[in-house]
Amino acid sequence: MAFFRTVSLAEPAGAIEGKGVMLRPPQMSDFEEWAALRERSRGFLTPWEPTWPMDDLTRGAFRRRLKRYAEDQRTDQAYAYFIFRSADRALVGGLTLANVRRGVAQAGSIGYWMGEPYARRGFMTEAVRALAPYAFSALRLHRLEAACIPTNAPSMRLLESCGFVREGYARQYLCINGLWQDHLLYARLKDDPPG
Repeated sequence: MAFFRTVSLAEPAGAIEGKGVMLRPPQMSDFEEWAALRERSRGFLTPWEPTWPMDDLTRGAFRRRLKRYAEDQRTDQAYAYFIFRSADRALVGGLTLANVRRGVAQAGSIGYWMGEPYARRGFMTEAVRALAPYAFSALRLHRLEAACIPTNAPSMRLLESCGFVREGYARQYLCINGLWQDHLLYARLKDDPPG
């Protein structure tokens, strides 16, 4: 039965280093840089994300977000990271391992966002490549899952370059930008080649 136990992380997850990127859990000191990047990238991100709450970019909403992230990690449900460019520690995006399932599944789903000024420069690819070994070793997951809208060709290329395999098509899978949208489903197993 030890195989089915959840992972217990008493301490917050630490930084994860990747090629040209560093991932670490968000902190209150990130608020101003995060809010500025999200506001600057709003038009770029809107087609690919759930509808933003009216107060999404406020300090209070960010504080609530951090509390939720901490609780999700404490209960082994999700692990949120901001992505920083290694060269100057500029915030470039975010990556979350969510919907962690234990028992016979040992799986979690990744979701990500990239600030428009940093898009298509390889930062997210390297962030996903850095997160995978952590998820498979420290978190003892067997399977990573991801979903993307069928028109999001850059996201499909990213997942496939990181060793994810397309497994199916889910009708009206997630509510994105206020609409229930179809998604392509991807997964990578612990023993799959990294891509």
